[in-house]
Amino acid sequence: MNKILRNLINTGEVASFMDDVSVETEEEEYNKIVKEVLRKLAKNNLCIKPEKCKWKIREVEFIEVVIELDEIKMEKEKVKGILE
Repeated sequence: MNKILRNLINTGEVASFMDDVSVETEEEEYNKIVKEVLRKLAKNNLCIKPEKCKWKIREVEFIEVVIELDEIKMEKEKVKGILE
């Protein structure tokens, strides 16, 4: 996946991990970047399941952390477990 999306990953707007792809960009550029990601996946005979996708969200949980536009923090349940 990284090889297919290399030029987009190098811009810092796209990240991929295994079969997950994340797009982080300004709202004006978002649709353009997503279309480019989808075009590259289709060109390489890779498919997505739209029902598994999340579009234009402000935060996402990933590997036990919450990633927001301006910060990365631990999941609340993990913090609660540590404090108790």
